[in-house]
Amino acid sequence: MKLAIRHTTHYAFAEPVAHALQRLRLTPKETQGQRIVEWTMQFENAERELEFDDQHCNTVTLIGVNAGIREVTVVCSGVVETQDHAGVIGRHSGHLPLWSFLRQTPLTRPGPRLRALLRDLPERDMSAPLGYLHALSDLIRDRIAYQSGTTGVTTTAEEAVVHGYGVCQDHAHIFIGAARAIGIPARYVSGYLMMDDRIDQDATHAWAEAHVDGLGWVGFDISNGISPDPRYVRVATGHDYRDAAPVTGISFGGADHALHVEVAVERQQDQTAQ
Repeated sequence: MKLAIRHTTHYAFAEPVAHALQRLRLTPKETQGQRIVEWTMQFENAERELEFDDQHCNTVTLIGVNAGIREVTVVCSGVVETQDHAGVIGRHSGHLPLWSFLRQTPLTRPGPRLRALLRDLPERDMSAPLGYLHALSDLIRDRIAYQSGTTGVTTTAEEAVVHGYGVCQDHAHIFIGAARAIGIPARYVSGYLMMDDRIDQDATHAWAEAHVDGLGWVGFDISNGISPDPRYVRVATGHDYRDAAPVTGISFGGADHALHVEVAVERQQDQTAQ
């Protein structure tokens, strides 16, 4: 399947900016089941400074914001070809050892309520971890209602469990914290999902991946109760949201800003030669 994507991020600063740097993780990965056909990034009132791969093999683009401006627009667009591998990414690779994905972070670390949630699962059979992980995903989706506008990027997995609601980011953090607590490496994924009933999407999407012996990394979209299929595009991975955030940065002057994001994802029809 070929997916055409257009992602627009618009900043409106309260005051003219003296200096600002933005870190963008907005270039899809080249991985099993995913190939970039074309991808471009355009900037208004900003300039590309540097591009590199980070420790998670994410493509990171640094842009410098022009001094004195009050608005910045970043437009990413392109086509990504995807295949159905039932969510299986395969063997571990990259700069970090597999054991590093057992380390809890402040966003994933289990507290009493998350540990209690784990106790509600059947006794785990580590000879069949895939079934156990699917059961974990189902339990989180059942107990933590999807409710937009109620949590933020600093909300922890434990806080989301206590509240009983959250969004895809929270579902992913809860799953990751629980998987690591039982000795299964897990990581966060940010990317795009083409919803079947629309082109304009609410936002970027997030899900989790766990490492299963014999399969490698396997994806779990807890919010939708499935493993990623060809409608998903992987952009960045990390220990948690902070490692895979689409846009982060620092600014001096004009620190207060309003952010508006538009994401459109649609299937591109193949053009057959006549």
